[in-house]
Amino acid sequence: MSWLQIRLAVTPENAARHEDLLLAMGAVSVTFMDAEDQPIYEPELGTTPLWSKTHLLGLFDSGLDASALEQALKQAFADELPQYSVEELPEQDWERSWMDDFKPMRFGRRLWIVPSWHSTPEPDAVNMLLDPGLAFGTGTHPTTALCLEWLDGHQLDGLDVLDFGCGSGILAIAALLLGARHATCTDIDPQALEATAANAGRNAIEPGRYSLYLPEAMPGQHHDLVLANILAGPLVELAPQLAAQCRPGGHLVLSGILAEQADQVREAYADHFKLDPVRTLDGWVLMSGIRQ
Repeated sequence: MSWLQIRLAVTPENAARHEDLLLAMGAVSVTFMDAEDQPIYEPELGTTPLWSKTHLLGLFDSGLDASALEQALKQAFADELPQYSVEELPEQDWERSWMDDFKPMRFGRRLWIVPSWHSTPEPDAVNMLLDPGLAFGTGTHPTTALCLEWLDGHQLDGLDVLDFGCGSGILAIAALLLGARHATCTDIDPQALEATAANAGRNAIEPGRYSLYLPEAMPGQHHDLVLANILAGPLVELAPQLAAQCRPGGHLVLSGILAEQADQVREAYADHFKLDPVRTLDGWVLMSGIRQ
């Protein structure tokens, strides 16, 4: 099935009004997209910030005539019609196209993330089966890649691990596949805990090797390794809690930190950890250290 797409150049001030107009015209979906690769890293709670230059994409059934749709667009927007384009999206297997973009990825020497529809590139390696889903964490983001490479490069046999902000469970499951004894996983999103359990089962991780908690229900205990791939602001606020969860001599691994935020995060943890030099990838930072 093909579709007709309207692309509008909008601003944060008029985006919501223009979205309503597209929906009133019969759009089956409306999507906001960044027009200039402008990142938004840490929005305030309860807000939905938009980029200074945003494209609004309205998708319409192909049964409509393109010229008629354009005329309806001009009538609906009247004097406030922004720069726009109307194009036909050819029929294709959208699911197949999406799947083709997600391929096995290697991290370090032996760890692979493999989607379920692919064969394992190295059957004798450590292969984690993981498909993109609702929860954050597939290995494609630099912060996740940095954490996976750190895990692959360290001896994890027999360790008790805390994955704070577990998302899809990718870090906890990687640690277990690499030899960790047990992983405690916590996230503020119940869907993340469901995704973690599903991904653990897909990788034949026995339920007794991991525990799932919302943060307020998580027991206070020491771990050999504390992982937190979230954002710099929460990492700074959580420094006392994360330090308390790490046993003396245990390891800490933090990511979700922009290069310019590294000093602030380092200062928050310097009293409790002997910190290593940071690792960087595409402007993001991984910080690690040993609990003093």
